[in-house]
Amino acid sequence: MGSSSSGGMRSGRTRKLKSEINVVPYIDVMLVLLIIFMVMPSANDPSVVDLPKAEKSTKPPSDYVQIVIKPNGALSIGVKGKDEDAPETAPNRDALVKKLRAIHNDHPDYPVLIAGDKESKYDDVIQLISEAKKMGINRVGLSTK
Repeated sequence: MGSSSSGGMRSGRTRKLKSEINVVPYIDVMLVLLIIFMVMPSANDPSVVDLPKAEKSTKPPSDYVQIVIKPNGALSIGVKGKDEDAPETAPNRDALVKKLRAIHNDHPDYPVLIAGDKESKYDDVIQLISEAKKMGINRVGLSTK
């Protein structure tokens, strides 16, 4: 008798348990994430140096020695202008100073422009300026956008 009454109660409950996952809220979350990633700027070209912006003070010289400092500390040096040569990368500051000395001996009147990325260390830029001044290069400038 007890078994028939419990059976009767169970048969009265006809609702089955839903086993599917409701994916609608997950679709909303994914769309929001998609929009966020679309709006975020993509990674920049690593060869481009992101120069800080500044007001134009003077026109840059037509012929100059350019030193580029990347945020990861990579250095390159090259001559810009009529005697332009492809920028050479330097493994460290000492090698760069040697190349700068060689270029300065060839072109003693060329000023030096240092293009330091916004993210690069301030110390690297200052050290290079002081090295250039020690060599007797009077015109040392910083490249800006």
